[in-house]
Amino acid sequence: MTFEYTPKGVCARKMIIDVENETVTGLEVIGGCSGNLQGIAHLVKGMPVDEVIERLDGIRCGSKSTSCPAQLANALKEYKNSK
Repeated sequence: MTFEYTPKGVCARKMIIDVENETVTGLEVIGGCSGNLQGIAHLVKGMPVDEVIERLDGIRCGSKSTSCPAQLANALKEYKNSK
């Protein structure tokens, strides 16, 4: 299933997440820090949704109250709640 999410409070404008059998199979992020987000996309590929949420939830970017990784966790929580 492909799930789209609009992050809040960060530079990234859109996250497109592919999930199969409760595992992240792909992530594309539009906007934000390209290199860092490509790295995150490669790291979470093949990871269970719950593990991604656990590892990334609450990460902050400088003085911001959130970050792109935290927004990915929020996106996956929204995905789980929509099922």
